[in-house]
Amino acid sequence: MPGPAFIRLGREPVPIVTDDDTPFAIGKGMTFEDGDEVTIAATGSMVYEALLAHAALAQQGIHARVLNIHTIKPIDRDLLVQAARETGAVVTAEEHQVMGGFGSAVAEVLAQECPVPMEFVGVHDRFGESGTPEELLTAFGCRHTDIEAAVRRVLARRR
Repeated sequence: MPGPAFIRLGREPVPIVTDDDTPFAIGKGMTFEDGDEVTIAATGSMVYEALLAHAALAQQGIHARVLNIHTIKPIDRDLLVQAARETGAVVTAEEHQVMGGFGSAVAEVLAQECPVPMEFVGVHDRFGESGTPEELLTAFGCRHTDIEAAVRRVLARRR
């Protein structure tokens, strides 16, 4: 890939959601779970949390689509727009500041192509704190339960 790039190398171990046979192409996201009521677009370690949320929501009769958007720039505009058109609501999930991060990038795409109700799971304009990764994910509202709550909020606005 020509030009500058950012790759995150250091973090605590997280559950593996892909394997050596999972296709990977820069700028092309993947649909991990199908659903027709809401899209959960996640990046990085939040994909695992999104999959946990998907399972819990399915038990409640909510059919969520889960996207793994592993490349933020370039972002997979086509996949995001298609999912927004087909589900009518989007929740983004990232372990990062939402403002100026993944959620903002998704919102920019959808504002131009397919405006739908959105919710953003991630760090909401707060300074960092000290703690274990698990404690920090909980403190900053980056757990599957936070995604589930965001799905319920966005669905209430969509209906």
